[in-house]
Amino acid sequence: MNAPFTGHINQEGRWLSAGELADRFRSLGVHEAAEIGAYCGSGVTASSVVLALEVAGVTDPENPAALYPGSWSEWSSDPDRPAEKG
Repeated sequence: MNAPFTGHINQEGRWLSAGELADRFRSLGVHEAAEIGAYCGSGVTASSVVLALEVAGVTDPENPAALYPGSWSEWSSDPDRPAEKG
């Protein structure tokens, strides 16, 4: 599922409250028991999603979401890795 980082900020560019973040992730089907990973183009904005998940109470420091820091730029640089096209 896709949960862009822009969805955890309001129109003023501030983060949503913990409850609003929890509602957002719940509406996307994310729950505490799920294994969660985050990636983006370069790994920078995905790190804010990992933090938003923790602020929302979906994950915690003992069981954080996985961050793929190389993200799409690293993955796509290897032609032997699978990628969906179209």
